[in-house]
Amino acid sequence: MNYDNLRDLWELGGYGRYVWPAYGLTAWLMIAEPWLTARRLALALSRAKQQTDEEEN
Repeated sequence: MNYDNLRDLWELGGYGRYVWPAYGLTAWLMIAEPWLTARRLALALSRAKQQTDEEEN
């Protein structure tokens, strides 16, 4: 499909109101998932270190 201007691309033949939010949500999730995973890993490692330190004392 060829678009003559940016507005035609934005509207996507009337489906833009469904497509662009879906792209936005997908992009947000692709950013949030690794960030949340790294955060959970750091928390788990911190807790494991605390437990190890407590057991040594």
